[in-house]
Amino acid sequence: MPAPQCPDDGVLVEVRATGVCRSDWHAWQGHDPVPLPNVPGHEFAGVIAAVGPRVLTRRVGERVTAPFVCGCGRCEWCAAGEAQVCPNQSQPGFTMPGSFAELVAVPAADLNIVPLPEDLDFVTAASLGCRFATAYRALTVHGRVSAGEWVVVHGCGGVGLSAVMIASALGARVVAVDVSAPALELARTFGAEATVEAGTDVVDRILDITGGGASVSLDAVGSTATAVASVSSLRRRGRHVQIGLLLGDHAAPPLPMGQVVANELEIYGSHGMAARDYPAMLDLVASGRVRPDLLVGAVIELEDAGAALAAMSRPPTTAGVTVIRMPPPA
Repeated sequence: MPAPQCPDDGVLVEVRATGVCRSDWHAWQGHDPVPLPNVPGHEFAGVIAAVGPRVLTRRVGERVTAPFVCGCGRCEWCAAGEAQVCPNQSQPGFTMPGSFAELVAVPAADLNIVPLPEDLDFVTAASLGCRFATAYRALTVHGRVSAGEWVVVHGCGGVGLSAVMIASALGARVVAVDVSAPALELARTFGAEATVEAGTDVVDRILDITGGGASVSLDAVGSTATAVASVSSLRRRGRHVQIGLLLGDHAAPPLPMGQVVANELEIYGSHGMAARDYPAMLDLVASGRVRPDLLVGAVIELEDAGAALAAMSRPPTTAGVTVIRMPPPA
């Protein structure tokens, strides 16, 4: 593929690390159609290599990352700080070439680029861009998690384990649900008070553990079964947050709307996090209350990215996030 061109209002980032995410797998499978040819990858960290002439605040050599949803910087949603729902958004790896490459272009850099602290390494920073940031916003903005509340996390992949870690740091009592024993073991390490192996009696077990249901429940998988179980796991006035993508046959799950109405439940979708909200998350990381570096399960080379993506078609044998580490330029 040719090297990307630097946008007039954007930057080129020299990629030093980039995550391998299930969203990349969905695109590869055709569940989330992308223009072809394309380059996967949307959670990355690196160094600015070029700056467009219309950029005011960024400079070559800065250590940076960016949200996976890049706002246009011109619409009412971007002006309000809600770039994650920009109707003219662009997404590396989906609407434009992504970060499984030496260089990635980021448009509207004054809006979308996030400077990184000097003591945050690139591999850890790359693990923040999609899964960790999405979990953070889901819990703090939509879930409005308070200390002592029960939070259920359905699915302990990268975003689910991030949610377990963040909810625990916020003082919540966490129940983690997954089919994988290694994932549940990691969830306990990251602060889950209880774990439940996914099965037919998941909801009953959660209601028993929580004494009638959780205040907040997250579907971090994206399937009919997990979405329904998440809503059904809530106590009265509880809050369901849909993080996992519901695609294909799972696009319209039959949620128990009678329960939603009778118990005045709240249902939210959560689609990443705008760059303006990163500082609070980075402060939490700097405090040591959360350790996103511990979420990294494997660090691979770029030449192994295809195999890592293909492996997502099979049941997981390991837990944690896979990150591609790029060698520094010669």
